[in-house]
Amino acid sequence: MAADATRPGAATPMGTLVVRRTIRAPAARLFAAWTQPAQLKQWWGPESVVCVDAQIDLRVGGRYRIANRLPDGNILWIAGVFEVIETPHRLVYTWALEPIAGPPERVTVQFKAQGQSTEVIVTHEGIPSVPIRERHELGWQGCLDGLAKFLQSGAGGA
Repeated sequence: MAADATRPGAATPMGTLVVRRTIRAPAARLFAAWTQPAQLKQWWGPESVVCVDAQIDLRVGGRYRIANRLPDGNILWIAGVFEVIETPHRLVYTWALEPIAGPPERVTVQFKAQGQSTEVIVTHEGIPSVPIRERHELGWQGCLDGLAKFLQSGAGGA
């Protein structure tokens, strides 16, 4: 079964969030699910949020945009630029809500192989406030729940 832990602790600044989940799948499989729009749309977002569009230009300097339909029907766009791509081990990208109102945040996703499983570590930095950090924590935990279910259901392929 997947295990997750959030590590706020003294070593993690308040503007930084780390969420971890071990998922029974190879790193390459998880990386593909994270970076291919057709797959991302099937699992992205916490429960009650539906990913209705995903655009990914997977190259350093390439942009991505993800549309989340919230329970009230509103669409929330998340967008950014890929800064580091180390297939299938690490992604680093900026993160901002559109329209962009302030400096972008930064997300690092690491895929660390552990036998037949992979630990997915999401580090979200530059979070401007405690309430936003709390929303991101719920969102990332929900995303990792959805990713694990997607792969365990067999819908994620091999």
